[in-house]
Amino acid sequence: MTSMKFVPRPSEERGNADHDWLKTFHTFSFAMYQDSKHELFGSLRVINEDRVAPRTGFGTHSHREFEIFSYVVAGELEHKDSMGNTEILKRGDVQLTSAGTGISHSEKAHGSKQVHFLQIWSLPTTSRLPPKYFTRHFTDAEKKDQWVRVVAPVGAEGVLADREGSGPTPVQSPLTLYATILGPGKSLAKPLERKKGYIHVIQTSGYNDKKATGASVKISSKGGEELTLREGDGSYIFVGNKGSVLTVENDGNSSAEVLVFDLD
Repeated sequence: MTSMKFVPRPSEERGNADHDWLKTFHTFSFAMYQDSKHELFGSLRVINEDRVAPRTGFGTHSHREFEIFSYVVAGELEHKDSMGNTEILKRGDVQLTSAGTGISHSEKAHGSKQVHFLQIWSLPTTSRLPPKYFTRHFTDAEKKDQWVRVVAPVGAEGVLADREGSGPTPVQSPLTLYATILGPGKSLAKPLERKKGYIHVIQTSGYNDKKATGASVKISSKGGEELTLREGDGSYIFVGNKGSVLTVENDGNSSAEVLVFDLD
């Protein structure tokens, strides 16, 4: 394959559950939602878009091996884990737990407001690593009409192994995650350097379990592929030639918060 190909993942076809305290969407098979066509894409295993009611959340539970990161959209997320980390995460924060040989943690809505966040899991390149914890913060201003590299592989240029600090969050997977807040009429190009990609438009305007509405973006490639996505929609991307360029254009009338994964 030499040209880029898109395979849409419409929002209303994702796994969806409303547990009252938790409203959640699953891009990939997770919990009670199982679909053999959506199990894994490269090293990407989970994209859950969660809304957790005030003062509720996920009690202490355990993980092994997965790289688990939280991208906070709104509200405050309280994280506690068996490594002794306790933190209140806010909009713009990206927190990553490299579970390695095993950790336990809890995640709850802090304060009086719902927390909206994406929980993303990837498969590590190396198994049985020691558990680690990282946080980074990226402002809306940094993301406005430009790509910000929020997660990148350990050892990549500009990736620091510090618990906190500047630059991308380090991940033990062949995966780079870019984020933008793209204004109406704006367009961005993103060369993809790995074999696969995935794009997701965050549901910033509110919970919707029906056909996607809200902000609208058109994605295209030099080979002529085009696809329109709205909030909650995503698309698998088969890159073709290394360095092929994905173009994302906001063709709606409101800003769109968009994530793009470049991955093997």
